[in-house]
Amino acid sequence: MTGTRWRNWSRTVEAAPATVAVPRDEAEVAAVVARAAATGRTVRPLGSGHSGSPVAAGDDVCLRLTHLDAVRPVDLARGLVAVGAGTRLDALSAALLRHGLAVANLGDIDRQTLAGALATGTHGTGAAHPSLAGGVRALRMVLADGSVATCSPRERPELFAAALVGLGAYGVVTEVLLHCPPAFLLAADEHLEPLDAVLDGFEQRMTATDHVEFYWFPHTGAAMVKENTRRPLSAGAEPLPRWRALLDDEVVANGLFAATCAAGTLLPGLVPTINRLSTRAVSRRRYTDLSHGVFTSRRRVRFREMEYALPRADLPEVLREVRRLIDLRGWRLPFPLEARVSAPEDAWLSPGHGRATAWLSVQQVAGAPFVDYLTGVEEVLVAAQGRPHWGKLHTRTARDLAPLYPRFADAQRVREAVDPAGTFASGHLDRVLGRPATAAGGGRSARPGGSCGDTLPGRRRDVPQRA
Repeated sequence: MTGTRWRNWSRTVEAAPATVAVPRDEAEVAAVVARAAATGRTVRPLGSGHSGSPVAAGDDVCLRLTHLDAVRPVDLARGLVAVGAGTRLDALSAALLRHGLAVANLGDIDRQTLAGALATGTHGTGAAHPSLAGGVRALRMVLADGSVATCSPRERPELFAAALVGLGAYGVVTEVLLHCPPAFLLAADEHLEPLDAVLDGFEQRMTATDHVEFYWFPHTGAAMVKENTRRPLSAGAEPLPRWRALLDDEVVANGLFAATCAAGTLLPGLVPTINRLSTRAVSRRRYTDLSHGVFTSRRRVRFREMEYALPRADLPEVLREVRRLIDLRGWRLPFPLEARVSAPEDAWLSPGHGRATAWLSVQQVAGAPFVDYLTGVEEVLVAAQGRPHWGKLHTRTARDLAPLYPRFADAQRVREAVDPAGTFASGHLDRVLGRPATAAGGGRSARPGGSCGDTLPGRRRDVPQRA
């Protein structure tokens, strides 16, 4: 298939691949990669487009893995399931439930493909819980020469450690061996608290139960705290009444929020008043439901997002500094800032590698000015030794990132070994990981051009944004 134009969900990245292949199985993936490598072309796998950064974008050969969506039990007693790389997370949760299993931890969006979510370090929240990558026991992938490799902590362990959160730079993942716990419920308690109280007791608050996060509404002193406690299925679900779920999640969280964002974009001076009124209208919710139904929500209002992983103990002061900056610069922000935590991880390029992590996310509604806001806040996050989420907007380069990751040089070395000619290279990957030395010195085009080279698309000429 040729001539297909691609753009991501948040409309920050566009690309026009020369070829889009939709292989039916792993053998066809290998054949596409081998042909591309033999003719000096580059290959990028495409997920569902939920990354705000250009991590998936390419202008040569792109792969859609929609047919690689099988979910097959390997060892149900141990909770081991082989999952096709193109399986969407919502479909995965539904398939696992039929076997009495669940995904251990999820973010609040489940429309990503499994491989795309792993490649960018997608995470949920929970001080004792790692990101999605923490449940992976092995990867099956097609390498740059078209060969198929399996890697795990025991088999090709360095490739596993590099490729687990690998940005698609090491090969095309075709199947994931995932450890899944027995299906469980989450007892949810969602309520408002004063932001200062949450920050003053941050460590205690974020470790009070299994999964805790909070949202701060700029121009107010209020934070929406979400506490989710694990319960066995035998405890019994007590879901929200259908009318309440529709009212809260569709009418208010999507419809009314879209209207207030539109009003705030046209008349920014209204935003502080709108935010204050919105927080006063929030009522407490308590309910118990299947884990994936509580972890995730429908996000119909398009937005641009930046998220950084910080040393966990530093988040309260960092957020206070961001609040001071917002007041100083006079930004008007309808979207809340989101704070989460996660456990240390082993994957070399995971933003949570080797340290207890707090995540701070800043968002701006599509159509509103966002570059000045994101880059201004980014300076605060960088000063706090923050590591950017690979799938979201940021301006960091390999030179900036190398000192933040103890195994960054090893990740570069493994990339050079498995893809010396840059078959999986792109302008964006060269920017954030460095360019493979062999590809840089060769005659082939290891670095596709096109419209996706910048890490902050608001600065690109071909996708106009309001800066």
